[in-house]
Amino acid sequence: MKRLLILIMSFFTLVSSTYAFELFYPTEKNSISSGEYAFFVGRTFGGESIKINDESIYVASNGAFAHSVKLRDGENRIKIKSDYGIQFFKIYKTTNVQNELPTEEFEPQHAIVNFDNTPLRSTPIDAGLNRMSHLFAGTNLLINGSNGSFYRVLLSENKVGWIAKESVTLSECLPLPAEFITMDSTRFKNAMIQTITMSQRLPYTIEDSDKEIIFRVYNPFLSTNSVYNLNIPKPEKYTYNVTVDKGKYTFKVKKLTENENDITIAIDAGHGGSERGAIGCLGTEEKTINLKIAQETASELAKKGFNVVMTRECDGDLALNDRVNIAKEKEADIFISIHLNSIPANQQMDIHKTRGTEVYYFNDNAKRLAETLEKTVSSSAGTKRNGIYPASFAVIRPTDYIGVLVEAAYMTNPLDSTFYTTDKFAKNVAKGISKGICEFIK
Repeated sequence: MKRLLILIMSFFTLVSSTYAFELFYPTEKNSISSGEYAFFVGRTFGGESIKINDESIYVASNGAFAHSVKLRDGENRIKIKSDYGIQFFKIYKTTNVQNELPTEEFEPQHAIVNFDNTPLRSTPIDAGLNRMSHLFAGTNLLINGSNGSFYRVLLSENKVGWIAKESVTLSECLPLPAEFITMDSTRFKNAMIQTITMSQRLPYTIEDSDKEIIFRVYNPFLSTNSVYNLNIPKPEKYTYNVTVDKGKYTFKVKKLTENENDITIAIDAGHGGSERGAIGCLGTEEKTINLKIAQETASELAKKGFNVVMTRECDGDLALNDRVNIAKEKEADIFISIHLNSIPANQQMDIHKTRGTEVYYFNDNAKRLAETLEKTVSSSAGTKRNGIYPASFAVIRPTDYIGVLVEAAYMTNPLDSTFYTTDKFAKNVAKGISKGICEFIK
């Protein structure tokens, strides 16, 4: 009898360990959070059901599930229960109140930019879509206020910018006012180049309007009304960049050709190496799927005659700046960064809405490509069309190429997991990207 009881207990232990659910997020049983929600992602085995705090949770046909729980201030005890097991989590929610800092006013001071590609922002916040331009090392600035970790930059009577304090060096005396030397314009078959030469490096902004690109160079050391405008008509599909040689600024706007053989496309497989990216409901790593899609996309585009460059062709670490530099060195016209999405941990989840394909862009020259790819990738892969959105991702900020970031599906959505775990998903997404690029070009 005792032996039989042991056998029965061993059987149920085996069943429990075989079929108990597995969680991939959160990774800690006890944690502290300042978010409004806690996010749970995992899978079941053997068709078991899942309840979180006694609420029945949807489980996809492959066992994938995901759910968000609203947190209250203080300690939250959360119970995850299946047919074969229970897990408990304790999450302590802290209140995170951020008060707006006042701006400190002071007499104008001279500051010098330390590094190339330093963001000049419209607000004193180190995030978001607030970049006005990227300044060059040695640029002379006039600052007259500070807010937190930023200095306020005086551009003109009605315009200011903000720059990180760590990005500049303060000077004890103001420089002599910069002198305007010359302005020139040259038109080529597929490009327009305008130059403006000053006696020193000055701050500038870029405005991409409906019909033209406006480059403004500011000389606040001369007067608060000293602004030099360069208005360049823009083609329907275009790239542009800014270079400087001493005090000579060169602004180049280039029209995108319609000849596939003359177009170079950079394909960027997101993440890689130690950076795994999002972890899906079934434990799948985003970096692996990204690479498969990128390889298939490169193959599809090469068949159509495009020059293709891949930022990474294997599983390895690659910095964001290195990805950008590869594309610039190869003079890429189009840049496609490939990813799979994840739902922010502190956001309420709706598995029926937060799913499918999304495409992100930063510059106006990439908006139409984003719209086209959101349509063609969704159609080819069978995913939900979930829109296009502006976003300040490092790899799509340069204007040297037309850059977009494609989120093919949501790793942390159980419904989308039935797509991205199939063998044909990578090829279908690649066909959608290839078709979208061809439509955009033609």
